[in-house]
Order: sequence, then structure tokens, then C-alpha cells
Amino acid sequence: MKVAVVTGANSGFGLLIAQKLLAANYIVVATMRDVRNQSELMHYAEKNHKAPNLFVWQMDVTDETQIKEAVQVVEEKYGKVDVLINNAGYCQAGFLKDLTLTQWKSQLDVNVTGVFIVTNLFLELLKKSERAKVINISSVSGLIGLPGLSSYCSSKFALEGLSESMRWELKKEGIAVSLVEPGSYQTKIWNKSLQQVENQSESFNDFEKKVMEQARASSENAANPEEVASLVLTICKKSNPKLRYPIGKNIKFIYLAKRWLPSSWIDFILWKKLNS
Repeated sequence: MKVAVVTGANSGFGLLIAQKLLAANYIVVATMRDVRNQSELMHYAEKNHKAPNLFVWQMDVTDETQIKEAVQVVEEKYGKVDVLINNAGYCQAGFLKDLTLTQWKSQLDVNVTGVFIVTNLFLELLKKSERAKVINISSVSGLIGLPGLSSYCSSKFALEGLSESMRWELKKEGIAVSLVEPGSYQTKIWNKSLQQVENQSESFNDFEKKVMEQARASSENAANPEEVASLVLTICKKSNPKLRYPIGKNIKFIYLAKRWLPSSWIDFILWKKLNS
């Protein structure tokens, strides 16, 4: 059976991805920072008779010691990793003037450095698979910078660059690297980040208030995250996956616009939307 490691598997995309993989008869190593949050995933596995294929392990993606322990345990139990899904991450919303250095560093530590450490340490187990894959969960925020999300966008832009380099470096090892770039989906990540920023709303100027209105509207109209989990499963099954998989309402348009349109046109469209 194929072995998949999913980081941040206790909620959001990670939880749904783990469920999809279990349903497809993968062995799933579900890592999470706090294993007390495993109940929903465990319930799914037991209900669908997949519990023997699920292995939950505590692992903070910023803790090198915990990651090394996870690698050792996975090697002893399974001897290889066929798919590594770097999903763990969070969104630190906030305008530049309000962000602290601690918030900035924490955002990059989790969303970028965490992917580097986890992939680096699991690399030898990936090499033991015939056709290994690394799938990094990025975002539309890795394609276009948006106001109120400077640290989050920076982390996802960095993840895009890291993934491009990784794809070339690991190609000779027979390891494919792909990016999934979701738009707005109904996960807790957006609600948590919006709540953080709305606590500071009394100090917002008119433009910042408009940005928050747009962000809240986007969150309320977000799509079903099952779409993203299904896409990840599809990538897992491909023999030669692409680098980028944008998904969500208007995301492919944004991807193509960023690639082909002059930046002044994109600026005009965004400025008009944020000031309408």
C-alpha cells in the first residue's frame, strides 16, 4: 500500500485530504501539532473501517526534533513515503503598520521554513518510493499580493519559489513536486485570521475598512473545501503531475492575468474593486 504523510491533518484541508486518502486505501500518517485534536479524523477512520490504515503522530513543523522522531517512526513502521503533503500553515492577517516582528517571523517559520525542514528530513524515505510526490498547499495569495495579508502573501510567494527549485532538484530522484493554489474556501483559517484583524478595526481608515469588508464577503461566499481535497487525491494518482494547480472561483483567471497582463492593468482592476 502507498504511504502518505499529511501535515496539519487535524482540520481544514489537511483533515479532508487525510480522509480522501484513507478512502482511496492509502496508509495515512496524519501529523498535527496537538494530537488532542485528532478526534474528528479518528471518528471518520473508525466509521469507515479505515482505522488500521491511520497513524496519528504529534509533530510541529517548526520543531526539528519532533520531525526527526516522526521520520524515524515512519521508517520503522513503513520503510518509505510515497506522498508528502505539506499542508500545515496558518494565515496571519493584518496591515503592515500593525504587524509585529514576532508575528512576521512566526508566519514564515510555519508556512515556509516548516515545509523546508519537513521535506528535507523526509527526503530519504521519499527516495525509497518508486514514484514519490511532494504536494505543497499554497494559495492564490502566492500568486498575487493583497492588502491586509502582507505576511501571509510573503510566505506563500516564498513557498512558490521554494517549490519551483525543489521540483528541479528532486526531478533526478524521481520525486515530483506540485503546488495546489486554492482561492477562498470554507475553512477555519480565514475566520481565525479575520477575527484577529477585526479586533483592531477601530483604528482603521476608510481604505482598510473596505479591504476588511471585501475579505469578509469573500469568506462568506467561499467554496466547499472538498474540491481541494479531491484535487490533491487526483494529483497523487498522476504519473507525471504538473507544477501548479490553481483551483477555485476566478483563480485560473487570476493566474493567467498575472502571467499575461501588464501589472498596470491588474492594479487598475484591484484598485477599482477595493474602492467601489
